[in-house]
Amino acid sequence: MSQDNEYIYAGEAPARVSLDAARVKFDAAGLVPCVVQQEGSGEVLMVAWMNAESLALTVKTGTTWFWSRSRQELWNKGATSGNMQQVKHLLVDCDADTLVAVVDSPGPACHTGHRSCFFREIED
Repeated sequence: MSQDNEYIYAGEAPARVSLDAARVKFDAAGLVPCVVQQEGSGEVLMVAWMNAESLALTVKTGTTWFWSRSRQELWNKGATSGNMQQVKHLLVDCDADTLVAVVDSPGPACHTGHRSCFFREIED
């Protein structure tokens, strides 16, 4: 993760805490949601789930790791496609039960080939 001392998110400099001090709260299934956002543009690319192991791997490697609920396995986002997400900042919310990964994502984030998983708009 970046050690950029000038980093501003939502109008303020985030407090820096260690992974242990963040005290991330996992749900009953041992998971926490993670919103993945493109650095610079702020576009939301995807939402995925992390468990303690994928969170630790994300911090250690600087790339996003998630827990696949459907496959019941860890996955390193972009390892197969080559579109690895480089984590620039990893934020935890006030309740410590949701994460935001601010990343540099070089290609499509969605498995469908779209830049973002949010490519459909609901209308009446």
